[in-house]
Amino acid sequence: MNLRPLILLAAAPAFAADAPRPLNFANDIVPILTKGGCNSGGCHGKAGGQNGFKLSLLGFEPQEDYEHIVKEARGRRVFPGSPQQSLLLTKGTAQLPHGGGKKLDPNSEDYADLVRWIREGMPYGKDSDPKMASIRVEPPMLTMPLKGAQQLKVTAHYTDGSTRDVTKRALYEANEKAMAETSETGLVTLFDLPGDVAVMVRYQGKVSTFRATVPLGAPVATLPPVSNFVDDLVFAKLKTIGIPPSEIADDGTFIRRVTLDIVGRLPTAPEMKDFMASKDAKKRTTLVDRLLDSPDYAEFFANKWSSLLRNQRTQPVYARGTYLFWQWIRDSIADNKPYDRFVREVVAAAGDIDHSPAVAWYRQVKEQKQQMEDVAQLFLGTRMQCAQCHHHPFEKWSQQDYYGFAAFFANVARKPGAFTGEEMIYNKRGTAQTVNIRTKQPVMPTSLGGSALKLKPEQDPRHSLAEWMSAKDNPFFAHTLVNRYWKHFFNRGLVEPEDDMRETNPPVNPELLSALATDFMKSGYDMKKLIRTITTSTTYQLSAVPNAHNAKDRQNFSRYYPKRLNAEVLYDAVNTLLDVESNFAGQAPGTRAVALPDNSYNQSTYFLSVFGRPDSSSACECERTQEASLAQSLHLLNAADIQTQLARGNGRADMLTKDTRPDDDKITDLYHIALSRDPNANEVKFARSHLEKKTNGKTGDVAFKGKKEAFEDILWALLNTKEFLFNH
Repeated sequence: MNLRPLILLAAAPAFAADAPRPLNFANDIVPILTKGGCNSGGCHGKAGGQNGFKLSLLGFEPQEDYEHIVKEARGRRVFPGSPQQSLLLTKGTAQLPHGGGKKLDPNSEDYADLVRWIREGMPYGKDSDPKMASIRVEPPMLTMPLKGAQQLKVTAHYTDGSTRDVTKRALYEANEKAMAETSETGLVTLFDLPGDVAVMVRYQGKVSTFRATVPLGAPVATLPPVSNFVDDLVFAKLKTIGIPPSEIADDGTFIRRVTLDIVGRLPTAPEMKDFMASKDAKKRTTLVDRLLDSPDYAEFFANKWSSLLRNQRTQPVYARGTYLFWQWIRDSIADNKPYDRFVREVVAAAGDIDHSPAVAWYRQVKEQKQQMEDVAQLFLGTRMQCAQCHHHPFEKWSQQDYYGFAAFFANVARKPGAFTGEEMIYNKRGTAQTVNIRTKQPVMPTSLGGSALKLKPEQDPRHSLAEWMSAKDNPFFAHTLVNRYWKHFFNRGLVEPEDDMRETNPPVNPELLSALATDFMKSGYDMKKLIRTITTSTTYQLSAVPNAHNAKDRQNFSRYYPKRLNAEVLYDAVNTLLDVESNFAGQAPGTRAVALPDNSYNQSTYFLSVFGRPDSSSACECERTQEASLAQSLHLLNAADIQTQLARGNGRADMLTKDTRPDDDKITDLYHIALSRDPNANEVKFARSHLEKKTNGKTGDVAFKGKKEAFEDILWALLNTKEFLFNH
């Protein structure tokens, strides 16, 4: 009998299996502080710390945190002789007054590990200790019932191949708070909304995502006819989750909707009548093409891009430049300039405003870091601001990524232009690089997720950036634009917010986003074709009226989601209804608000200001206010300028009063102008009775005045209806 295995077994230390794993500060202690929120931006992780105690934000600099806890303030925060009396623990358990309240339970595993770490002499750990490489959440995705629950398990993977269950110390956050909530230990509980919800899981600077699909489960027996691939992918999703779509909207609703969305104005009464009367089976597609070919389309979308590109007149001498920049944007859109070329001409703009109007962007975005952040957010849907000081908390981007991307703008230089307030932008010769403020090391231009570029001193790095952005394999560029335009038309992006596209904020329909981006690239970045694809889809043409099953749907596009008219469009719509010619300083009479070149008109026109026209001070769509407010309601109900326009001579009410046609015809005309539909019998009856009430028993001028007041009332009532104020 061979006794050697038994002898070796007997020689093994008896305590080996039971010996506790050595604690490592970065791997074991920092996650406890992060879980408790101690190193969050609202507590000790903010720039100046809190009450004399500072930690790195979210624990991204464990070496610094170790110094603050163990060595700072003469080591008063830890007491190895009696760990339970350490200030770190007595504050955390609220035994001593603590502004952050109780963060630790004395009976918890976290507390026990902190006690053991202090008792063992507060080891930082060895350089040879394994580092965390990634985390994995299980299950990664699941189909769950309404009001269902699922416990997640989070496993940390280390560089030595080992794994550890870190479920209790990970952080959890649902991207749709109305759909789900998460517990501190990773239990996901759903509410009663169908759709898709993602839970971001974060642990020690690494992130992972759990995705739940929540079907409604209603039968989808029949679907509307498919117009293009958009419908294939939307309807497939609706069938999977059991949400039947609404019916297709009627012609009046469609012409009003698509005209507002593409050209930013109400359809005229003749346009509406001709469209309704047409028997052409392709009349909706024909209408879309006509709108895209009109000057109004270019003006409306120039308004959108002018705001995003910060075309801001902060000084009177900027007026020439802001107009030339707006004109260049408008002409680019009118000419259907390919999107990649449009972006290149902004990002790599050089020369003076006369020869390259896009250099006006650099007048408002002066700092190198701001140039990089705007480009990342606007054209790549990536918010890099956090990574300037620390690793992005919800993404993979580090400080090195931040400064590498900023280096593309390192050689941008400027000198005075021919006119006061204008500049000439050029690329100065030299090695393009920036310096990481933490490592103090130079960083070369580096694309997101790519390698540092080696450029010659005479090369302009911005052209290399533009080439990388528009490359067919770029995962951000096309996806960001199609998502931004999808939100413009549907009032909700496939990724929401539209400029926060990251792994931990997945799209509600990934296949659709990918298909739209691929088609956009294949078209040569044709923006008109993208709009045509979206607006001719059956999905876009669905009614906003919910059926018995889809009233709660907010993300699957089973119906059209109504949206408030933005400030400029509403201003123009009110003027159209009241038959008022706008009068903006420095602009031709009748200029539409959507065709104003810059932000300077916001202050001079209270309507635009109160209804949330953006001031062009950021690259975020969120600057535009879409929420209703009391000030807005009061303005429409009782503002002096509205009342003046209602009552003025030769205004809409005055002209209707002078019109000799039957009152029913005039009432119908008003509904055509305001709502692009015929009034129903009750609406005609109500309006007619009000006219009769105001003129009953009166003659001459008194009757005329009464009838004019009645038409003013009808106009006032129409412009205050939700049907007028919303695109639906």
